[in-house]
Amino acid sequence: MKVNRPEVEKRTVSINDYLNNLKEPFRQRFFEVKRDYRPDKESTTRLKEYANSHFIVVFSGDWCTDCAPVIAALAVINEVTGMEVRVFGGLKKDALSYAFKWRIPPSPPEVNTFGVDKIPLVLVFNDKGEQIGRIVEKPKHMPTIEQELVEILNRSTLFSGNANTTTIR
Repeated sequence: MKVNRPEVEKRTVSINDYLNNLKEPFRQRFFEVKRDYRPDKESTTRLKEYANSHFIVVFSGDWCTDCAPVIAALAVINEVTGMEVRVFGGLKKDALSYAFKWRIPPSPPEVNTFGVDKIPLVLVFNDKGEQIGRIVEKPKHMPTIEQELVEILNRSTLFSGNANTTTIR
């Protein structure tokens, strides 16, 4: 999947803006995790090498217990490495619909574009806007999110394929 980065930036918020605009009772949980998070130094050093040529987009809901540790870790990674992290926030489940998982609005319509089923959904893009990897809920192959990101980025430099194009408007 390929995106137009400026369009994504218009439709999302920075990870710091996302955290700063969280309301209680959720805000405290996100900031406590962020305060205590200690990223893997070797991985963050590697991520710095990719910071200017890659960016991350994450889907989140403040109510989601799985989102707090991932979003907090991504905020620290953003601060330490300079890698841009953008957030589609405000996801809400649609309990009244059997056809759709997410209520739009307040959930952004991009939940359908990117096939969001579970959150947090972390998407990794290169500077051409090509999606090179995704993490659903939590790292699956490595112990930490930053190690999983390094794995995705390293793998993408070894393999380059054609990306499908999706326009975000």
